[in-house]
Amino acid sequence: MPKRNLRKYLQVLKTTFQEYFVYRVNFIMWRVRSIIRLLAVYFLWLAIFRRNQELFGYNQQLILTYVLGTSVVRALTLASRSVDVGGEIASGALSNYLLKPVNYFFYWFSRDITDKLFNSGFVLVEVSLIIWLLKPPLFLQTNPFYLLTFLVAILLAMILYFFLSFLVSMTTFWSVEHGGWPARFLFMVILNFLAGGLFPLDVLPRPVFTFFRALPSTYLLFFPLQVYLGRLSYVAVFGGFGIMILWLLVLNFLVKIVWQKGLRVYEAYGH
Repeated sequence: MPKRNLRKYLQVLKTTFQEYFVYRVNFIMWRVRSIIRLLAVYFLWLAIFRRNQELFGYNQQLILTYVLGTSVVRALTLASRSVDVGGEIASGALSNYLLKPVNYFFYWFSRDITDKLFNSGFVLVEVSLIIWLLKPPLFLQTNPFYLLTFLVAILLAMILYFFLSFLVSMTTFWSVEHGGWPARFLFMVILNFLAGGLFPLDVLPRPVFTFFRALPSTYLLFFPLQVYLGRLSYVAVFGGFGIMILWLLVLNFLVKIVWQKGLRVYEAYGH
């Protein structure tokens, strides 16, 4: 990317960061909801493992690490500003970007990166406080291979979610009156379950888990955490990367196709 364009998207990062200080109450309420959700799942699994030394191939140390880990990984992969794309399509504000020398996808990916950085900073503080107060037994990964591949899995998951999120937002081209929010809400509820946000997916019956393992959602939360916990062989880790890259190619193709078809029906309401 040319240096001039890089400065352009760095400015987008800065502007997005400044917006959080304008809508402070909204951000604080979002963080409060996230903490409540995390604690609810944490205490549920803590209660289950008080009566069981091991269940579904997990002990208390592994399951609590997984639960707290979902909060950190979610901030890096699922935090997103591209949820607002649907609103811009519905309001006609998209036209402003079509007339400017800016890549619309890079623009929103830059905003997403800011959102991830901002949220992850708060999550690290929140999780650190929970660990300090509750002192749960946690698993600390020290194997360099799993630590490095965990970071790679996070990076791929970030891009994977961006494509998924953008696809959902573009459904607004065909449902302008709703601003895309019914589809977005349903998408987030289903995705949180399919990604392993409530429990590790491998506790499900094997046929169900085998089916889920082929879906891109599995690689947003569950897969990176399995890598961190060292529950996958080296071959399985690279196999997972292969599936992620395949989905990235498929979703990139779909985003381009849907974008072109959407622009053909786009009527710029309000502009």
